Amino acid sequence: MNDLSPIANLHLIMDNKLKAKFLYWLGWKIVDIAEVLNENERTVQAWKTREDWEKEKPENRVENALTVRLMVLILKNKKTSGDIKEIDMLMRAYKEFARIEKYRNDGTEADLNPEIRKRNSAPRKKVPNHFTEEQIEELVLAFEENLFEYQWNWYRAMDQRSRAILKSRQIGATYYFAREALIDALKTGRNQIFLSASKAQAHIFKHYIKAFAADVCGVELTGDPIVLSNGAELLFLGTNYRTAQGHHGNFYFDEFFWTHGFNELEKVASAMALHKKWRKTYFSTPSTITHEAHSFWTGERFNKGRPKNKQVRIDVSHDALKKGRLCEDKIWRQIVTILDAEEGGCDLFNIEDLRFEYSADDFQNLLMCEFVDDGQSMFPLNMLQHCMVDSLENWDDFKVWHSRPFANKPVWVGYDPALTGDNAGLVVVAPPAVAGGKFRVLERHQFKGDDFAQQAEHIRSITLRYNVTYIGIDTTGMGVGVAELVRQFFPAVHAFKYSPEVKSQLVYKTLDVVRNGRLEYDAGDKDLTQSLMSIKKTMTASQKQITFTAGRSEETGHADLAWALMHAIYNEPLAGITETNTSMVEIYS
Repeated sequence: MNDLSPIANLHLIMDNKLKAKFLYWLGWKIVDIAEVLNENERTVQAWKTREDWEKEKPENRVENALTVRLMVLILKNKKTSGDIKEIDMLMRAYKEFARIEKYRNDGTEADLNPEIRKRNSAPRKKVPNHFTEEQIEELVLAFEENLFEYQWNWYRAMDQRSRAILKSRQIGATYYFAREALIDALKTGRNQIFLSASKAQAHIFKHYIKAFAADVCGVELTGDPIVLSNGAELLFLGTNYRTAQGHHGNFYFDEFFWTHGFNELEKVASAMALHKKWRKTYFSTPSTITHEAHSFWTGERFNKGRPKNKQVRIDVSHDALKKGRLCEDKIWRQIVTILDAEEGGCDLFNIEDLRFEYSADDFQNLLMCEFVDDGQSMFPLNMLQHCMVDSLENWDDFKVWHSRPFANKPVWVGYDPALTGDNAGLVVVAPPAVAGGKFRVLERHQFKGDDFAQQAEHIRSITLRYNVTYIGIDTTGMGVGVAELVRQFFPAVHAFKYSPEVKSQLVYKTLDVVRNGRLEYDAGDKDLTQSLMSIKKTMTASQKQITFTAGRSEETGHADLAWALMHAIYNEPLAGITETNTSMVEIYS
């Protein structure tokens, strides 16, 4: 027979059914329970079955026993000091069970632990770069509500191992991929790495991401890299492969057709995404057929070194890739021209105006995704790539976000005024600090549709931020009016009156500077690269003299940034600054 001590005082508060239940929980058999309680065995079995004694949770069994023991002690007429202490202990335990019961009935952890309630009531420390589940859903909704059809194609191909996209200018690719990457980081916890021609260009991604989070959710993202509360990192890198090594995650390679040393960079970039969970995305406007990335795009690089029976033929025509497709080398490719963008719902352009403003060659290259042959260019891409640097990393004395970015050091300004339907170009150049030193392009701007006064005001604003010691302006056309206004606040302005001879001097001086490795500009300034590439040698209408054009008619303009740069560089004499000669600014001031 089992020990009867646990039920010695149960007769005070229990009937036989309750006694039987406790004895069953203590491990007694039904037959023994019936015998000790003087009940029929079938009756005890019926109680057990009807009330599912064996299914009662352990914590409930303990709580019931606690209640019974408290009642036994409370009902005693004479209580010992030990009884009082036991009642106090049991009451504390009873309160714990009460909190547990409240937690079970849709409560919170604070119901189990009062300290949690205290912590919750105290002012909470804000978790940096954190999004709630509701905020993530808001971001996804805002993202998907504003996609054009071609961007939906990119979205649907998001799980492809590799995507390569050839695109028109200004169709929202950087804007789209910045948002796509943030959402992927929040939903999957994967790192996102942004590779651009320079760190300054990579920060465009950062700007879009921060603006997206702030506008939709009011979340302020901080840090560089940005580390989300779920551990995902958003890294913004230039194309210095030494700084790009060692990271891993999804990577986005922006304007890869314009980077220097693509093959080396692509090895580093691919290593970042070596694990199967990572994704690779390449997107760019086209540059030249001689660029290293061109063979990557066509599949020629994939075939290199492979036996004939393992090589693939990839149709990279617009017809084949307009809708996007997974190609034979397992890279998903798409071509999106400006006409495709318009067809896909993008209403941001007036195509006829653009056809008027751009030359036929530039329209096909910049907006219709056709590669160019720069063999006839005075400044081919492979020559200009040696001028491209990561300005944020290389120029310690230039603080682009300061009110005086170059402190009080002298700068030269070149300006090419707007013609009918054309852009005006403005370039700020840091001249060489020593003889034979380098020119650095600190800023470049393009302005459209402004009158004389507005164009002059753009130039004046530069003089307020920099110590401008020279300004050169083309006065062949409407530049005369701009130069006169500029002369009011900068009397020493130098005017260029274009002729075949003057153009030749400008081009050959700049060509000499470039060939001798004396020009630097940010690798992200591809509009300056394109402008220089467009300069070609030709003959005058009389066929008697050599001149230089940008492949545009006089009515639709010319390579404004390239000519503006030449106006600034020309302030150095053709032979360069030496001890025996001087700069043009001293001649004209």
